[in-house]
Amino acid sequence: MTVVDSALRSPVNYSPSGKDVKALRFIEEMTRNVDFVQKKVIREILSRNSETEYLKRFGLKGFTDRKTFKSKVPVVTYDDLKPEIQRIANGDRSMILSSHPITEFLTSSGTSAGERKLMPTIDEDMDRRQLLYSLLMPVMNLYVPGLDKGKALYFLFVKAESKTPGGLPARPVLTSYYKSEQFKRRPYDPYNVYTSPNEAILCPDSSQSMYSQMLCGLLMRHEVLRLGAVFASGLLRAIGFLQTNWKELADDISTGTLSSRISDPAIKESMSKILTKPDQELADFITSVCCQDNWEGIITKIWPNTKYLDVIVTGAMAQYIPMLEYYSGGLPMACTMYASSESYFGINMKPICKPSEVSYTIMPNMAYFEFLPHEVEPEQSELVELADVEVGKEYELVITTYAGLNRYRVGDILQVTGFYNSAPQFKFVRRKNILLSIESDKTDEAELQKAVENASVLLGEKGTRVIEYTSYAETKTIPGHYVIYWELLVKDQTKPPSDEVMAQCCLEMEESLNSVYRQSRVADKSIGPLEIRVVKNGTFEELMDYAISRGASINQYKVPRCVSFTPITELLDSRVVSTHFSPALPHWSPERRR
Repeated sequence: MTVVDSALRSPVNYSPSGKDVKALRFIEEMTRNVDFVQKKVIREILSRNSETEYLKRFGLKGFTDRKTFKSKVPVVTYDDLKPEIQRIANGDRSMILSSHPITEFLTSSGTSAGERKLMPTIDEDMDRRQLLYSLLMPVMNLYVPGLDKGKALYFLFVKAESKTPGGLPARPVLTSYYKSEQFKRRPYDPYNVYTSPNEAILCPDSSQSMYSQMLCGLLMRHEVLRLGAVFASGLLRAIGFLQTNWKELADDISTGTLSSRISDPAIKESMSKILTKPDQELADFITSVCCQDNWEGIITKIWPNTKYLDVIVTGAMAQYIPMLEYYSGGLPMACTMYASSESYFGINMKPICKPSEVSYTIMPNMAYFEFLPHEVEPEQSELVELADVEVGKEYELVITTYAGLNRYRVGDILQVTGFYNSAPQFKFVRRKNILLSIESDKTDEAELQKAVENASVLLGEKGTRVIEYTSYAETKTIPGHYVIYWELLVKDQTKPPSDEVMAQCCLEMEESLNSVYRQSRVADKSIGPLEIRVVKNGTFEELMDYAISRGASINQYKVPRCVSFTPITELLDSRVVSTHFSPALPHWSPERRR
């Protein structure tokens, strides 16, 4: 049964509007003949960019077929393109990568390591992004009825943009979108009404923005049907903000006046139309709920009509699922789309599914997609076409965009889970980057997260949760060892986890790591005991504030799962309240390879 058939026979008795039917039929059209669409996309890209300096360098001579393109143009990383990108950033307006003018650069989040990457974009890219956004609610409406009867409390933020030496804007993709005319002048859509006014979202001061957005959400608490942020960590940050500032928020509601902390004129004007009179009953309610020590289910207590949370909980964000479940009382978590600064990729055709089952259907009109079999280098294997990937296999994503990225390695590792019509569906597995390595051992993000999860089980028995973590490879000692920083939520402050329990957590993490690590610990003695350093509550908030002060976007910020930058490790170490080491060697034998 197609998605259009599903709409007409929806189990929630949903009768799609003409707009929704048009969007759903577009999805059908794009996914029924993926290879045909991909041939058209690469032909368009190569035809329009044939006179660019970059493509002329490889002697395509006007050919626009995939075979010629793949035989002549190499697979590249950001470092390979950096000289061309820097020339554009410095003001060179010649046709270097794209025949269309580069109008701005979209920046990567820049939180994992090193400097921000600058991704070239052209005017029409905004239309492609807007197109993908327009498909999300028609799909969601198949699963959740009545979303046109209320509002969305989404915590959305911009950051003050920078300029390249050549004068082009350089900003995160969501800042670009929120500042666009498409967003600011979007037509009224009953399925996309936000509690937050544009002025609150567009305020570059994240503290004033968060405060006013939270205040709006509280004032309209009965109208809120869904809560969201870009990443799960962002929504948890909003809950943390409420925990810290509920008294001041309640006071504003009680008096009908806006806090003096809000100085932004645009926010003050917009809030004057929302906070129009005192509401003592609401203020008393917020006080009675928020003054409790136990915040379990706080989301549904304050916003009782919430149907789901709209947040990304795949990849590294999966570690936040227990905390979101705790605060929401087990509400569904919807991961609706897959996108990056390089390009927007696809949508989740079953958005109300378990986080572990999230798969994204690639929309073949967004870019030209190739797939490099995981753990194989391009010179060792032909890249696979979108239509030819195989279920169960893992691939690294490679894209060619209208803006001039050619055969660019995005760095995402995806696993094929199935097909929607002829369009593959992918599970996001992890970023292609090794987090920790002392010697021959290599521990990636997914493996580290699994180790933390396994060790956390020991804490859960004592009513304690790991609410945030990061790591680094301590190589100043001989032998070097893994250091894991944990921030904990302790249910009973009078009974924190004992030293013995924490030591067992260290050992459990080691037991969960790969055989190369355990061999290095047991047989080679080249790695020392794993160490957990517990930091004060609020430390990771300070870490985020530090990153934002250095130019990171609050929307795109992700806690780095490995740190090496000295100021960050110094900040973490200055907040350590206890240290714990693995008390024994993990199990290893030549026969145990996993």
